[in-house]
Amino acid sequence: MTLSLAIAAAALAVWIYLIAARGAFWLGRERDDREEPPEPRSCPRVVAVVPARDEAAVIADSLRSLLGQDYPGEFSVILIDDQSRDGTAEVAARTAAELAANDRLTILSGRALPAGWTGKLWAMKQGIDHAGNLPHPPDYLLLTDADIAYADDALRRLVVRAETGRYGLISLMVKLRCEHWPERALIPAFVYFFQMLYPFSWVNRRDNGTAAAAGGCMLVKREALLATGGVETVRGSLIDDCALGRRLKVPSNMTIWVRWVPTCFSTLGPMYFKQSLIGSS
Repeated sequence: MTLSLAIAAAALAVWIYLIAARGAFWLGRERDDREEPPEPRSCPRVVAVVPARDEAAVIADSLRSLLGQDYPGEFSVILIDDQSRDGTAEVAARTAAELAANDRLTILSGRALPAGWTGKLWAMKQGIDHAGNLPHPPDYLLLTDADIAYADDALRRLVVRAETGRYGLISLMVKLRCEHWPERALIPAFVYFFQMLYPFSWVNRRDNGTAAAAGGCMLVKREALLATGGVETVRGSLIDDCALGRRLKVPSNMTIWVRWVPTCFSTLGPMYFKQSLIGSS
């Protein structure tokens, strides 16, 4: 009986802590659809870096959404074809041609993976390095995945928030595909526990050491990324997006901003847990 009471008391204490002292994560208040950002006062240059490995099934929709952004400033896309075997690069090139956007899409052939790197980060580094060597390097890098489709105004909204808030990193947790019963059972729990581990209200505070990011959508100020050593500093990290968020926030005291997106317009990919649309309705 005493042991049972002790277990019950411990469980109650944990729940009280989670409800009252964990940044109110369970309310899900850090959403990106509750306020409209102001109109942009400036239009800094942006380059999207898209690592892709065997993404032929989804890359066309993803690129159409990126190349179709209504962003008024300079914006281009670098796709790193990470030794795909399904014709990802060919589909990407054909998509750009259909949109008459060949001049805004660069396709790089990914180099062999060196020791100590994860595949995605190595591909990302190649894209970032290429962007930095452009005649006019970008002010911001949109680090994104190949299986995400963006609303037309998504980039404009991200840049406005970054500029007005002077953030070094803005990240959105996109709505994940939730069509089949395993997805419906597991994905909401994943989002819930992610916010429990990394309460967004804490992440967004400069005076709190909690840091996180969602790797599917990260708008990073290029100078801030370079100042902290680039993605090389987290090249072996298992959860590289959160590691990058911590690298940008904690040592450099850089302000970061993380939200989740409850709206969804389409889904990409034939497999479970593919990511889908971000942006506003």
